[in-house]
Parts: sequence; C-alpha cells; structure tokens
Amino acid sequence: MVDLEVEIGQVSLKSPILTAAGTSGHGAELGAFGDLGDLGAITVKSLAVFPWDGNRPVRVAPIGHDMINSVGLQGPSIKTWSENYLPGIEKSGAKVVVSIWGRNKSEFKEAAYEVSKIAKDSESIVAIEINASCPNLENRRRIFAHDLQVTKELVSEVKTGSGHLPVWIKLSPNTPDIVEIGGGAVENGAEVLVLTNTLLGFAVDTNSGKPLLGNKYGGVSGHALHSVAIRAVNECRLAFPEVAIVGVGGVFNTKDAIEFMMAGADAVGIGTALFKDPRTPWKILSGLASYCEEKRIEHIKDLRLINEK
Repeated sequence: MVDLEVEIGQVSLKSPILTAAGTSGHGAELGAFGDLGDLGAITVKSLAVFPWDGNRPVRVAPIGHDMINSVGLQGPSIKTWSENYLPGIEKSGAKVVVSIWGRNKSEFKEAAYEVSKIAKDSESIVAIEINASCPNLENRRRIFAHDLQVTKELVSEVKTGSGHLPVWIKLSPNTPDIVEIGGGAVENGAEVLVLTNTLLGFAVDTNSGKPLLGNKYGGVSGHALHSVAIRAVNECRLAFPEVAIVGVGGVFNTKDAIEFMMAGADAVGIGTALFKDPRTPWKILSGLASYCEEKRIEHIKDLRLINEK
C-alpha cells in the first residue's frame, strides 16, 4: 500500500489532492461525486467579510479546450458561509482551506480574523489561503501579488489576524518576479506557496466584435496554464527547498499531477478539470496510488524527490 499522507507546512493531510479555490463551490457540493474525506482538503471559493455580487455577465466562456472567467469573487460573507456551508463540509469529513480576499490589506486582516474565530469551534478548517490576485484599491488597483512590498505587508496583516491558523498564499503567474514575490511572502510568515492563479487573458466574440466577457479581461485556466504553473513551482522549489508548495494549473489527469510533484510540489490543486468531470480528484488519487505501486514508491512524498536526485 502507498502512503498518500503529506505534510503541507504544519498541516497533515490525508492525500496530496486538493480542490482549487473557486472551482468546487463554497461547501460540500462536490461530495455528490466522491468521498470528500479522501481528498487532502477542499479550498473554498474566496470569501470576504462582506457579501459580494461579482462582475456583470458574461462571466465564464470557453476558449478552445480551456476557459476564461471574470466571475469577480461573488459570494456570501464569511459569517454567512460559516452558518450555511461549513456544517455540510464538516459532516463530510473534509478538511477545509479557506481562501480569503479583500479590497485592501485591512479587509484581508478582518477576513483572517473572522475565519480564525470560526476555526476555534471547527476541526475542519486547517488553513487560510490569501488570494493575492485581487486588485489593491490602495495602490491604483494594482494586483497585490505583483508588488513585493505590498505582498509582504499583506502577509503580515493576515498573520496578525489569523490566530493559530497557518497562512498560505496563492500567487499570480502574471509577473516575472514570482520567486522574489514568493520569497517576500515566506519572509513575512506565509507557510505555503500556492502556484499559481490564472493567466490574464482577453477573448473576442468574432460575430459581434465585442469582448466575450462582460468585464472584458479575465483569467485563463486549463491546459494553457499548465506548463506556466509547473515552471513557477520548479523555480520556487529551487529557491526555497524547505517551503511547502501546492501546484495548481491545468491538472486534468494523473500525469499532470505527477509532473507537478516531480517539479517540486508537495500537493496538487484541481481546478478547471472539475467543470469537465467533477470526479477528477478521485480518479487522479487512484492513479497516483497505482503509479507509485508500479514504480515501487512507498510514500507519495518521494515523487517530489525524483527530480532532486
């Protein structure tokens, strides 16, 4: 039998397969397709201390085999989420990573504080994930994760409000400085780097000549993101040998997940593939176990070490 348990920072997870924020809903919706308790964790759709309506439609559109979206972080407040969605996750036996967002550093800190209060009465919540790809309204709407100093300050603020919960940060691939940004995040208290979020893209309806999305620009996810995210993982692994990394981007099958782990990821997040086949996480989990058995790999964490030998 293959030991699938992994250590992600100070968190022990049953397996290295997680769901990516924004792709499996706010709660236990994905539980209709498999046992959520078998997954490492569910990363819920990003939440703020206030409810948010999101962007105007059209919000999601296909581009070839991939997807572009500008949903705009629609969701309930953290308090409402804890009352209406968290109980279902707890009943499923899943671990929860709560993705948070805000329009400025103070709102991120408030969100972290709210989550930390809820986590005191919940054994399911294991970490906070900073969605650092939001526009920073204090800095001319520049993305938080595109600025080293702002990223460092953001992590420090969230750490102040996070209480006992470990802080993860999801970084943007739309910067040439991802290693520098990641280093600043780790220096200021982030335990885990989640690499990466979507690529900024633009798509046009050739019939109307207008943008496909109501908000014009959006995040590209799917196969197109895969090699970009793997590069980010490998660069950060080489720069930070001891830091935990979760690889996210274009994971549709077992091979995709293995690539991430061989490049340096400790765990893998499944995102866009869930819209095509919501059973994907369990299929990949089974595939990883079979691969390791075939290669006589006793512990899933050793996959990461193959590229380091």
